[in-house]
Amino acid sequence: MSATPISSTPILRTVLVWSGTVTAILAVVGAVVGFLVAGADGLWSALAGVLIAALFLGITAASILIANRWFGDALYVPIFFGIVLGGWILKFAVFLIALFVLRDQPWIVGPVFFLALVASVLASLVIDVVVLMRMRVPHVSDVELPTDADAGDRRDDAPGAS
Repeated sequence: MSATPISSTPILRTVLVWSGTVTAILAVVGAVVGFLVAGADGLWSALAGVLIAALFLGITAASILIANRWFGDALYVPIFFGIVLGGWILKFAVFLIALFVLRDQPWIVGPVFFLALVASVLASLVIDVVVLMRMRVPHVSDVELPTDADAGDRRDDAPGAS
């Protein structure tokens, strides 16, 4: 594993921090609105929608951050894609489990759950856009440049070198 940071690492960390904050805010707002609309069942439906969205959206960023720890390793690319693909498979399995567990629950108020889920996903998309627009990442990143700007591709053992 390499100690060299990848340019996506600060972006993903910022996204996770902002997403955690917005998830907490949405959980409180959703719980209050859900309670006002449908009582205790609405409260739990909103919390379930917000937390499921946060879990699904957080798995991708977390899996990329975990995979980036192997940057610089000879097996970085297969490790990276293995971890990210594993995260997607985990999300699919959790989605199916959540679907089968929650579909017949009497405390789920469908519209409240759906709106909380959609609001969370939209908030996550807004966070992604805002963070990416505010971060200063060069067009070409994670590249080592020569330290001597005048040297370029010059080699001392080249014919005609002094």
